[in-house]
Amino acid sequence: MTSLNTASASRPVLARSRWIPIRPLSEINRPDVLAHLLALSPADRYLRFGYAASDSQIERYVASLNFARDDIAGVFNWKLELIAMTHVAYLGQEGGASNLAEFGVSVAAHARGRGYGARLFDHAVLRARIRGVDTMIIHALTENTAMLRIARKAGATVERDGSDSEARLKLPPENFGTRLEALMADQAAEFDYSVKSQAQFMQMLSSWMGADLAWPPRSLSETRESVTAE
Repeated sequence: MTSLNTASASRPVLARSRWIPIRPLSEINRPDVLAHLLALSPADRYLRFGYAASDSQIERYVASLNFARDDIAGVFNWKLELIAMTHVAYLGQEGGASNLAEFGVSVAAHARGRGYGARLFDHAVLRARIRGVDTMIIHALTENTAMLRIARKAGATVERDGSDSEARLKLPPENFGTRLEALMADQAAEFDYSVKSQAQFMQMLSSWMGADLAWPPRSLSETRESVTAE
């Protein structure tokens, strides 16, 4: 299932051409994924998973993620918080090739209306093509019109079955340009994350130095007040 709240439709969406740093996630990012999904509201959890997932169910889902097998990627803000992520699950047998992949996405409520869902979908399609996938599957609740709109715009066929909908998108085979685009995107996203990490460090250092250089020091000030009181 995918989670894109339709409430974002009333907000201005950034141009599709604007670059968004989408960084591949690894085992070290498992806590980031957990924090991101636990922060989703009950309604957004329902859209993402197809049911009102509890905290324990989300914890089990995150614990089961296979970062080596699937393509999992996300967008980090300047606080290094994961605010949007995609999970491309390959549907073949363990260790075997598959021509099918399933797309899932979630975006934090405060980050909606910025085009993240559409760009994460583009990212997922690119990764799937490199893996030799020829069909992308998107399971979504019929009420999740934002996600279904993205799928239809990409050329997917959508079949509705009551409250559930399934979109299938045929993918062209990969080529040299596909791999080059993916490589450049990964390098740019890593550079972006490095800059944000350094900015976080400098902010922490500045805060620490500001407290350390304050005069008189807190301990000395408290001592003087104590002596005066006596």
